[in-house]
Amino acid sequence: MPATTIDGVIDRLQDIIDECITTQSRLGYFAALYKRMTMAVKDGMAKGLFEDNARIEALDVTFANRYLATREAYLAGELQGVCWLQAYGAAGSDAHIVLQHLLVGINPHIMIDLGVAAARTCPGAELAGLAKDFATINSVIYGLMPVVDAELDALSPVSAAIDHTVGRFKDKAIFDAMEKGRTTAWDFAQALSTLTLPEQALRIGARDLEARYLGDLILAGNPLVSLIRRHESQDVAANIRALNAKAS
Repeated sequence: MPATTIDGVIDRLQDIIDECITTQSRLGYFAALYKRMTMAVKDGMAKGLFEDNARIEALDVTFANRYLATREAYLAGELQGVCWLQAYGAAGSDAHIVLQHLLVGINPHIMIDLGVAAARTCPGAELAGLAKDFATINSVIYGLMPVVDAELDALSPVSAAIDHTVGRFKDKAIFDAMEKGRTTAWDFAQALSTLTLPEQALRIGARDLEARYLGDLILAGNPLVSLIRRHESQDVAANIRALNAKAS
């Protein structure tokens, strides 16, 4: 059943994480990161960072349920959508580094699900009122990135060496990419908000194909990725636990 509260989302994500640790599934990487991001949003609600906590919780739950539905569909052999299929398929390969697994999961969730969740939580003229809190969520999530980055460095000495050399340039690139992702997700939400559900389905399908191309770039191999991969921790369960550390 779909989650109905942000606490319910966190519990569902923890169940997925526990299962992935047991089965040594790389799908646990994204689930662990997602749980921490959800906890950060919950913490932001407690601190009064948002204009409307009830609306933010509704958005968060709608957003998360789209991801949870993909997992149920995948396990049932019914998953649709090329970029989510790409993310689930990548988890079965040991050719990718942890960061690639995280990014290829983030890709469809931000490119498609975030805009859909916003448009359906605040349809039509209601969407404009969400703008400020939508931007605040991005800032809350970005605040986790230095912690996650340090954990990825701990899993790979090559990543740590890269960060030591060009870390501030990488941090800016991550911030710019997240800001662009938020902006394009908002634009997508605005495009969907005035459409009927059948019309939305057509736009979502087209967006899915666009996201697949970005996923191809995320998963592409190169000498640097290969170098990181050779020296990165191959203990899937330990890597999931590291990414599932308490959000701060």
